[in-house]
Amino acid sequence: MNTPGDLVDGRFELIERLGSGGMGTVWRARDTVLQREVALKAVRSDVGVSEAVGERVLREARALARLSHPHVVTIHQIVAMDPHPWIVMELVPGVSLHDRLDRGSLTPKEAARIGRQVLSALRAAHAAGIQHRDVKPANVLLRPDGSAVLTDFGIAALQGSTSLTVTGELVGSPEYIAPERVRGRDDDPASDLWSLGLVLYVAVEGVSPLRRTTALTTLAAVLDDPVPPPTRSGPLAPVLQALLVRDPAARPDAARLDTMLAQVESGAAPHWAQPTMTTALPPMPGGPVPPVPTQLDSPRPTVPQQPQPLPTQDRPRSRTPILVAVIAAALAVTAATALVLTLGDRGDNKAGGSQGSSASTSSSAATASAPGPTPKPTPTPTPTVTPTESVTPITPPPSAGGWIAQLFSEPVGSGTAARDLRLAKVRQSVPEAAFLRSDDYASLRPGYWVIYAPGPFADGRAALTFCAERGRTSANTCIGRYLSTSSADAGLLCRPPATSPGGRCTRS
Repeated sequence: MNTPGDLVDGRFELIERLGSGGMGTVWRARDTVLQREVALKAVRSDVGVSEAVGERVLREARALARLSHPHVVTIHQIVAMDPHPWIVMELVPGVSLHDRLDRGSLTPKEAARIGRQVLSALRAAHAAGIQHRDVKPANVLLRPDGSAVLTDFGIAALQGSTSLTVTGELVGSPEYIAPERVRGRDDDPASDLWSLGLVLYVAVEGVSPLRRTTALTTLAAVLDDPVPPPTRSGPLAPVLQALLVRDPAARPDAARLDTMLAQVESGAAPHWAQPTMTTALPPMPGGPVPPVPTQLDSPRPTVPQQPQPLPTQDRPRSRTPILVAVIAAALAVTAATALVLTLGDRGDNKAGGSQGSSASTSSSAATASAPGPTPKPTPTPTPTVTPTESVTPITPPPSAGGWIAQLFSEPVGSGTAARDLRLAKVRQSVPEAAFLRSDDYASLRPGYWVIYAPGPFADGRAALTFCAERGRTSANTCIGRYLSTSSADAGLLCRPPATSPGGRCTRS
């Protein structure tokens, strides 16, 4: 058992434990020879899996050593010691994208910039014969200058290497795994691009579209649940829809994807951007948009879904019983062999000081149609997008000093999955709903995710009037709240009904 102050290899002094994941534990340490701070990853030594995991971590080291790229975490050396080896890596100051998203969603422009940097790291890895296989927000580290670093190649498989996956073992975060990987087709770099698409979706939309309450239901959703069409992504929406198709061959390649993201990052509305979700996508540069289904899949009863324009080539109309049985059997073996399978990202490694991050261990294109002049249905041409159509605004995290309409609150301890499910439900009636963490505002009770309508509202009464117009008038579904950095404002709380509100609804 390692503790702060221990010396590894006679030169690396352990300072603090930064995080643990499926591949091992990461420490912030001080290199006493070169007088610098580094990140040290200790290989897991669990009984029964130590040999396989040890080889996998060493594979990560070899994979990273083959890459020299500004957006890939740097590995310095491997320390072979008993009872487990250590990997000495670059310590990346800053936070992970996962932690950054706890403070609110990104704008499409911000997401496109980070996406291009992660994509450049993936392109370098793919050129070296390395697939990442676990691209997710916790594995994207953000330096203080905002630049992104991709880390945790611990489950990457080098071309020509022997697979370490045992029967029934699933490595990675289920909600970000490409569907073809779930089905066992694991040799296409396009699978990493699907995962990148999910990361960008979560970053801008604020919800994880395929996360469910259990590992099995999440995998089933990855296989063939419709991905809700993005509603807050503006010019990034067609990029997400191009990536999140279940046929890998239909996804844009890395070069075309970089061009698309560059146009979004520039801030200039590209001619192929989709301003609304009420019209079909026009052709994008480099080729046509994958075909849009004319019939809509029914949503799962557990998660509110919206129609969405994803191809159906690789998505059966009904769930295949044999396939679900295979997944269930695989997960049963996983549980029996103490396999690590995590839905959340909280166990992933973070490095870099007290809040630093280092190598982590872990419209509908609804066809506008009108009734034909005869009883026989006739196809109607899809209208084109005009640049004058409005775009759903992106709501940044609110600043202190304003009123919001609180629509729901979820304890932080319930986890991000519960928060995302609740937000998706609220957005059925209030599409502009967002979330914040109450700990960031002294006027709110700490420990909650607050789902809210941003307004702006002149006072608490205006917030209640907004709720009444949306049919959310009870004390359990709408409260006027004042955001402030002063605890003296905690009493500013306006309760329905809007016609005769209770509490303090104005601030002198």
